[in-house]
Amino acid sequence: MNMLELKVIEKIRREGPLTFECFMEMALYDEEFGYYMREATRIGREGDFYTGSHLHPVFGISIGRQIEEMWELIGRPANFSIVEMGDGEGYVCGDMLGGLMNSDFFDSLDYNIIERNPAMRARQKKALHRFSHKIKWFSTINDLSGITGCIFSNELLDAFPVHIIQMKSGLKEVYVTVDDDVIKEVLGPPGTDDLEEYFRENSAGLQEGYRTEANLRARQWLKDVSNSLARGFVMTIDYGYSSRDYYFQDRNRGTLVCYHRHQVNDDPYRFIGEQDISAHVNFTSVKKWGEQFGLNTIGFCNQSAFLISLGITEAIERLAATSADYLFELARIKKLILPGGMGESHQVLVQVKGDNDLKLKGFTMKNRVEYLDRRPEAYL
Repeated sequence: MNMLELKVIEKIRREGPLTFECFMEMALYDEEFGYYMREATRIGREGDFYTGSHLHPVFGISIGRQIEEMWELIGRPANFSIVEMGDGEGYVCGDMLGGLMNSDFFDSLDYNIIERNPAMRARQKKALHRFSHKIKWFSTINDLSGITGCIFSNELLDAFPVHIIQMKSGLKEVYVTVDDDVIKEVLGPPGTDDLEEYFRENSAGLQEGYRTEANLRARQWLKDVSNSLARGFVMTIDYGYSSRDYYFQDRNRGTLVCYHRHQVNDDPYRFIGEQDISAHVNFTSVKKWGEQFGLNTIGFCNQSAFLISLGITEAIERLAATSADYLFELARIKKLILPGGMGESHQVLVQVKGDNDLKLKGFTMKNRVEYLDRRPEAYL
């Protein structure tokens, strides 16, 4: 039993059963022992999981190319901010700025990284030292205001603590309790009326026994993002579905998953504070909540279509002519775009504040915004 597990048990004994959301908050973000707050937390080959930025620099370069077009579409403002919500080991920022160095855009942009973990921030500063004149670090998006630019995240919302519910003679919430020093789950009434409202809007007739998640934290995040953004874009890349697909009949055990040393498991009560816990994103709710705060969705598609629209196949052709490790690089790029991997599982959603009729190159091949508005079908 590690220190965080002891801390969780002590809190339960002191306050009573915790919602799973509260447990997940402690497991990931406890200031002393939480997974994302530990000095030892690593992302990539040496860590528990990797993101698109770890596969190949073309990922960050492509994102930078799309953000450059955003700058052009709103009139090339002299000051344009890129705000990245959690940059991991710094790869996206480094690749993006490296790809933009010789562009007209480079002189107009400044880069801001939101990072709560002091150890991760120190590693980012070391990795990105050549761009130190361009980058500032902040602990929360609320530290910024009046932004003209793009707020970007890659696999951020999936790490927000979620409520877990189960249908048992109505909607019940999963709570975490302890019995003889063993952490267990119990069902109870929803801890907030927001859960009832959320499922009225996002699902239709969940079956008895159905178990799934609700990411209510995303709504507050969108409110904070909108408050900080005066004009510009919000680009969200993550694995997830529309409401219609998220609460599909056969997805009756939810989407919660844990990663420990690149091994996947479904038990969040193992390795507490030492493994990642995540749940897929409901992009329909991200669209709806964004609209409440003045963020209108102008693009939605899978990562494959997005990167191909931005010219990733041309990048592959250039590598074929110039790279001595072409086959190795090609294998890594394929993981970004092929079906069955990130190209299919990861979605890209872009919202805008201030200019609603803009067309982005990343959605040339496919734009499925209207799919997010399709009502879930009641189960038979």
